Amino acid sequence: MAGVLYLGIILIGMFAQGYVSGRLVVFGNASVTATNILAQEPLYRLGFAVYLIEMAGQITLTMLFYGLLKPVSRSVSLLAAVFGLTACVIKTVARLFFFAPLLVLGKAHYLSVFSPEQLEALGLLFLRVNYTGENIAMLFFGLYALVKGYLVFRSTFWPRILGVLTAVGGLGWLTYLYEPLASRLLPFILAASLVGAVANVFWLLVFGVNEPRWKERAAETLQKLS
Repeated sequence: MAGVLYLGIILIGMFAQGYVSGRLVVFGNASVTATNILAQEPLYRLGFAVYLIEMAGQITLTMLFYGLLKPVSRSVSLLAAVFGLTACVIKTVARLFFFAPLLVLGKAHYLSVFSPEQLEALGLLFLRVNYTGENIAMLFFGLYALVKGYLVFRSTFWPRILGVLTAVGGLGWLTYLYEPLASRLLPFILAASLVGAVANVFWLLVFGVNEPRWKERAAETLQKLS
C-alpha cells in the first residue's frame, strides 16, 4: 500500500507542478499568466484538484510510514509524522492561494473597482504566496525525510542505503531556509530526492519490509513499554 501510494503521489505531483503550473504560470509576467489561466481554466482547476489529492495521499502515506517505523522508536516515528503532517497542512493552506487567481480574474461585479492590470498583478501575487507556502512546507518535509531516513537506517528490516538516500534528499530540502540558494541547487535537490523516492518505491513494491524482522522489532518495543 505504501509503495503504490508513494508512486501515485510522485506521478500526480509531477503532473500538477510540472505540467499545469509549469505550463500556465509565468512568474515574470502577470498578464501572460492571467491569459493562460483564463484560456485554460479547466486545466487550471484540474491542477488544483490534483494538488489536493496529492496532499490527501501524502497525509495517508505519512501515517503508513509511522506505523511501519514505529517498532524502531515510537517517539521518533511520532516526531517524523508530526513534521510530515505539519508540512502537509502548510502546503494545503498554500493551495488556497493557487485557487485565488480564479476568483480575482473571474470578472465579478465587486471587482470592477480594480483595473484589469491590478487584478492580473493581484493574481500573480497570490501565486507568489502559494510558492512561498510551498517553500516553507518543503523545510518541514526535509525534516520529515531526515528523521524518517534515520529510522530506516536503524530499522534492520529495511535496507540501510534507503535510509541514507532518504536523509540526503531531506538535507536538500533544508536549503529552502535560504530560497536563493535552493533555487540555484534545485536540479540537484530534485535529483537527490527523486533517486531516494524511486529507490524506496521500488523496494516497497518488489520486496517490501522484512516481515519477520519487523514483527521481532515490534515485539521488542512492546516488551520495553510493558
